[in-house]
Amino acid sequence: MARRRGFDRDEALESALREFWRHGYEATSVATLTAAMGINPPSLYAAFGDKHGLFEEAVQRYQRTYGAFTARALAEEPTGREAVERMLREAADEYSRPDHPHGCMIISAAVNCESAEVTELLRGFREATKAAIKQRIDGDVSAGRLPPGTDTAGLATFYAAIIQGMSTQARDGATREELLAIADRAMAAWPSAETVTAT
Repeated sequence: MARRRGFDRDEALESALREFWRHGYEATSVATLTAAMGINPPSLYAAFGDKHGLFEEAVQRYQRTYGAFTARALAEEPTGREAVERMLREAADEYSRPDHPHGCMIISAAVNCESAEVTELLRGFREATKAAIKQRIDGDVSAGRLPPGTDTAGLATFYAAIIQGMSTQARDGATREELLAIADRAMAAWPSAETVTAT
């Protein structure tokens, strides 16, 4: 008969998530993690494999919870422009909330990271978001809301860079209002229906 773990795995994972979010992958030690999770190293290894396995689970949890607003915004709005604007405005809200670390874990956890595996994991999530932005912008082109010559890849990269910058600004102490102002200025750069950007 399997022995029951003496801790709540979900609560422990949430604690680990916040440590990785706050300090990044590289700077978060196993000792820091076990202290935050309220467990000893053998329990961590038994439950999650190792630090990298724990981090992967923490990232997946982040994407399902705190970071889920991006996918919802890009999926639910009727136009690409509305989807991108909602994504940026909700980022301003989420990145500045006082009840969890500021910014985006997927962006900040990669800072000064020496693990190629972790770097590629996080890059994959960021590239997937950029591809989803491009898909919505492509939809606006197909629907005639943007001209056929619009550089949708370049526009998607621009808005991905904006959201990454908003995350950094939030970690540096930018307020919700300051982040919303960034979102508004970024949306002012959205091309008009008459503008054609060469590919």
